[in-house]
Amino acid sequence: MSRRKAAAKRVILPDSKYNNLVVAKCINMVMWDGKKEVAENIVYGAMERLKKIAKDGDELAAFLEVVDALKPSVEVKGRRVGGATYQVPCEVRPARQQTLSLRWLVMFARKRGERSMEERLFGEMRDALNGQGGAFKKKLDTHRMAEANKAFAHFRW
Repeated sequence: MSRRKAAAKRVILPDSKYNNLVVAKCINMVMWDGKKEVAENIVYGAMERLKKIAKDGDELAAFLEVVDALKPSVEVKGRRVGGATYQVPCEVRPARQQTLSLRWLVMFARKRGERSMEERLFGEMRDALNGQGGAFKKKLDTHRMAEANKAFAHFRW
């Protein structure tokens, strides 16, 4: 890893249906073995189901609300001080917040028991809107861990 300058970020184009970068990133997270069309069908199908429970039928707004509901504001990072490793709470950058929320959404959707990935993803989105589900619990656990280690905040760099 170069320490001289920041690594170049990959340019991600917005998705074709909603023209939104967050949806495109979600599609890329769901994608398995480079099968993007399959991933698009899964995400778009889950968003169509989301339209039925969304306020005023706007599935894009509901999806963005799901992502916002899963964004962590603080997390802990390991910091080595004098032979001991402390879990130091620190704020999360906005880009990382979005990445973590999408990662947790897809990860916990894969662990669900429904038949198809589309149903699993929709179920996790529905649960996140209701303040439940594995991804929402992960966010709360992350916040709880940061709160518990607040005493080590003076080790922040």
